[in-house]
Amino acid sequence: MYGPGGFYLRPEGPAGHFRTSVHASPLFAAAVARLLTETADALGRPDDLALVDVGAGRGELLTGVLAALSDGLKVRAYAVERAARPAGLDPRIEWVAEPPAGVTGLLFANEWLDNVPVNVAEVDPDGVPRHVLVRADGEERLGGPVTGADAAWLARWWPLGAEPGLRGEIGRPRDEAWARAVATLDAGLAVAVDYAHGRVDRPPFGTLVGFRAGREVRPVPDGTCDITAHVALDACALPGAELLSQRDALRNLGVSGDRPSLSLASSDPVAYVRALSAAGESAELTAKNGLGDFGWLLQRVPDHHHG
Repeated sequence: MYGPGGFYLRPEGPAGHFRTSVHASPLFAAAVARLLTETADALGRPDDLALVDVGAGRGELLTGVLAALSDGLKVRAYAVERAARPAGLDPRIEWVAEPPAGVTGLLFANEWLDNVPVNVAEVDPDGVPRHVLVRADGEERLGGPVTGADAAWLARWWPLGAEPGLRGEIGRPRDEAWARAVATLDAGLAVAVDYAHGRVDRPPFGTLVGFRAGREVRPVPDGTCDITAHVALDACALPGAELLSQRDALRNLGVSGDRPSLSLASSDPVAYVRALSAAGESAELTAKNGLGDFGWLLQRVPDHHHG
């Protein structure tokens, strides 16, 4: 994904291949701006408020959030991304390879964890979970049995039955990546947003898939397609975390998808058309069987310095 010739380093950027919530509507960035403001208020409006976007793509979300902030909130914006800084990006955005440590504010990771690589396990004909190995052309075969910490993770978070062919994606690297990201905050809120599933509804054959130009393709590891797998967000969650759907998270931030009242059409037609358009965009962001089903993991990091 990020190596020489990797998919994420391609000039068109991820937006050339798939639509995230960020691309779907500026309402998403406005909701994140609201969350940043709430976080700042809860922290007593610190002077050095940070907004850290992990997996920032081409900086679209940060650009939208900075544009949506209205009330004189001073923010240090960090784009955490391995691709090169795009030309013409807002100079207020710092472009970094790792999340800065020791900051206070909001860390936001939209569709980052699904690209943290995981190993895939498949149950063999004897009922033993084995690692799935893949060749450069995408052909798969079963390798050695899953043991140690990976086996313990599966047993706890994704117990596989004995039926041959059942699959699980071992989310330990994501749990660890998330814990490292959260640990960079001295105080504030860390949020991961992703395609997710919980222990009660793990997909029996896993979710590993490739995408190219908006279409599902075979996940061939050659850099020409995005390769992704949904996230066991419940396993990533640290103590005290809150897990909810994007539908509920955005409703809490004022993005509802409700249509404006028809009376507005006669009293203020321009406002009505604008509200109708916003309702359509809200509906896409909160849709069932769509972006609304994404999981939000909210991890508050209490400020130990002030109490």
